Amino acid sequence: MQRITSTTATRTCAICERSLLLGERAIRFAPNGVDFVDVCPLCQEQAVEYGWLKEGSPTSPTVPESRRRRRLGLAGIFDGRRSSHDATIAPEPILRRLSEPELAMVEAADLFNASPYRRTVGGIAKSLGPPRVSIVQLSGVKSELVVTVVWDISWYQYRVSLDSAQPVRLAERGHDPTQLETSFVEWNAHVTDDGRLVPDIARL
Repeated sequence: MQRITSTTATRTCAICERSLLLGERAIRFAPNGVDFVDVCPLCQEQAVEYGWLKEGSPTSPTVPESRRRRRLGLAGIFDGRRSSHDATIAPEPILRRLSEPELAMVEAADLFNASPYRRTVGGIAKSLGPPRVSIVQLSGVKSELVVTVVWDISWYQYRVSLDSAQPVRLAERGHDPTQLETSFVEWNAHVTDDGRLVPDIARL
């Protein structure tokens, strides 16, 4: 007589790493906007704070992976044919050649704008108003930048790795802006109404 057995795969919460109980309902989130993972009910608010995209939520357009991986040229950055969600720089023309640090700022902003964190920042800005923003290249780490977004009662700090497969991650967050190092509070960018990060680059 053939015995019929059933096996159940063990599921774990992607945040607290706790094994989910049999019958426990998991909420699915996509940390990178593409691949979904299980999150337990106790951690779902934390997933939202991380900027993870909940399954079934409306998605915002993203930059294709092939474009993320290549270094942006001036023509690609300032091409007027780019759609509004993909434009990193304000529409006014830049009448000079950008420096390497400025190009890194633009690429970091472009990657941030293609990530789910843009939705997080845009949502908070609707409640707390426009934040102050800085984009700082880490000393000695050419391809890594820090994006700091600050309101009076909270702040978020993101690491942007230009050459990484997962280029944007939430590094730190807090409530008191005075906790931040002075190098991260030299404001050189701003956030638009839809959460898009735009570097403040002089035209001339």
